[in-house]
Amino acid sequence: MKCYAVIDTNVLVSSLLTQNSESATVGVIKLVADGSVVPVFSKEILKEYNEVLHRKKFHFSEECIQRLLDMFTYFGLEMTPNSIDEELPDPKDMPFYEVTMEIREDKGYLVTGNKKHFPIRPYIVDAREFVNIVDQL
Repeated sequence: MKCYAVIDTNVLVSSLLTQNSESATVGVIKLVADGSVVPVFSKEILKEYNEVLHRKKFHFSEECIQRLLDMFTYFGLEMTPNSIDEELPDPKDMPFYEVTMEIREDKGYLVTGNKKHFPIRPYIVDAREFVNIVDQL
């Protein structure tokens, strides 16, 4: 069974920064790479990924960034979500929430390192929770 996930930028950054190849954030990326998880995104989310991953403070190589973005666009599903009339603590998180609400019926999850920025919902999970969910499918 395929699982769909909107992956917050902080999960991508964490997966690239960690030295621990067994970390949950690396596990999320591995699930995308092996085809167990379909990443779902909008143009706005891809734009944020690109901008954040290119921040000089992270020192990510262009090759590393491009491989990650290519993997998402190749294996992923791009969509244009409907607007949602709901407030979040950080309005910049709205694109992630809107896409999540579009895929919710298709076993979709929002994977984030900042759950407190979103409403409490069973489909808004951190990386460890998500890896455990996929392992049980």
